[in-house]
Amino acid sequence: MPVLDAVRKGPPLSFRAQQAVAAVARRLPDTPSRPLAEPPPGSGLKPVMGTPGLPVIGNSLEIVGDNLPLAREQLERFGELSWTNAFGITTVSVLGPEAIGEVLANRDRAFSNEQGWSYFIGPFFHRGVMLMDFEEHRLHRRIMQQAFKHERLVAYLEEMNPVIARGIAHWGDHPELRVYTAAKQLTLDVATEVFVGDELGARADELNKAFVDSVVGGAALIRADVPGGRWRRGLRGRRLLEDYFRAQIPAKRAGDGSDLFSVLCHAETEEGERFSDEDVVNHMIFVLMAAHDTSTITLSMMAYFLGRHPEWQERLRAESRALGTVELDHAALDELTSMDLVMRETLRMSAPVGALMRRAIKDTSIIGQYIPSGTYLVLSIYSSQRMEPWWREPDTFDPERFSDERREDKSHQYAWMPFGGNVHKCIGMHFGGMEVKTILHQMLLRYRWDVRPGYEPPMGLGTGPTPADGLPIRIRPL
Repeated sequence: MPVLDAVRKGPPLSFRAQQAVAAVARRLPDTPSRPLAEPPPGSGLKPVMGTPGLPVIGNSLEIVGDNLPLAREQLERFGELSWTNAFGITTVSVLGPEAIGEVLANRDRAFSNEQGWSYFIGPFFHRGVMLMDFEEHRLHRRIMQQAFKHERLVAYLEEMNPVIARGIAHWGDHPELRVYTAAKQLTLDVATEVFVGDELGARADELNKAFVDSVVGGAALIRADVPGGRWRRGLRGRRLLEDYFRAQIPAKRAGDGSDLFSVLCHAETEEGERFSDEDVVNHMIFVLMAAHDTSTITLSMMAYFLGRHPEWQERLRAESRALGTVELDHAALDELTSMDLVMRETLRMSAPVGALMRRAIKDTSIIGQYIPSGTYLVLSIYSSQRMEPWWREPDTFDPERFSDERREDKSHQYAWMPFGGNVHKCIGMHFGGMEVKTILHQMLLRYRWDVRPGYEPPMGLGTGPTPADGLPIRIRPL
């Protein structure tokens, strides 16, 4: 098939070309399913069924775009667990709150974060807290938690308000704004000034590109250091970020700054355990990626849904105006109850971390199906939150589903899980929510916006489903 030959031999495909190949793959006849592995005799376990996908590339291209259609097909055909080939390995897709909850609980320590994530993003986010297991993870998280205590969050919010005001001041200069692109620059500015205690100036574009290249490197089809490839760009981005942070550590250790970078340089447990210089560099790269990319996706998709649903935009604007202030303090965040509903629904429909990775480190089972040691698992958060039977009308934007009267998210502990769960639940979730609400609050007070009739953003893959066109909105000052 010529199109597959192009994938094997040609340069990296554009987004549109990837989606075209994925569409071809969906039209091909189904191949017979077969078990991932036969369960041990007498175990009473069932096998995980699936198919390998296309030759060579498996289902890689369907995964790097909007993978919801593939997930729905797999659920209908195979159930909550299914296997396929993608990115050069065999993976098991885990769908639904019950199955995902079993993995996150990890009661018999059968699943490794480090081994699951390392294949995909290890070279770019080496030894970030998400890429650690068990006792080591617990220690590093205890030290890092000092940077996210309540009093720290209050101080971060005070610092970010003027950064946000400067950042959005010119968003209405043109009638159309690519809000994902603009938000990406703004969240980088916030992260560097509040977390790093630095104003990037002329280096902003260079470091922004380094972050982006590092994130998308893990989705490379060609997972090798070859010219022009995503993998190579990701490795180059990682080296630039390492040099940037390492050069500042002596001054941070000698100073008494309140930014996250300084806090990590000085933080220690009651037993006197501290981060090494390499620990600080690794954690700063990971935390800035997490704060930068996930907040960008959440903010831009909230803006999109509010552009499509002006009645909700006006409801949120009235709520923000009622506060009587442009610069929020931490207590005021709790008064933005309608904004909280919209954020929760956006996190359900467009989870900024679309999937969590694990690897089985011993033979085990999930919901009664056999998982042999060495199996890579993809916990599909984005897809699970967009499917029946776990959500009613899952493709409908309906923030009221999170109201006190309905609380659809309470159907299962892991029905709504945009921040993961258990011991690996996102350590920066409160910072991220605070940042997004503060930006949107100022945006509502300054601008009104909508989207073109019938427009839906084409979705690629970053940390989660990501607008591939920058997400244009029509924006005007109030």
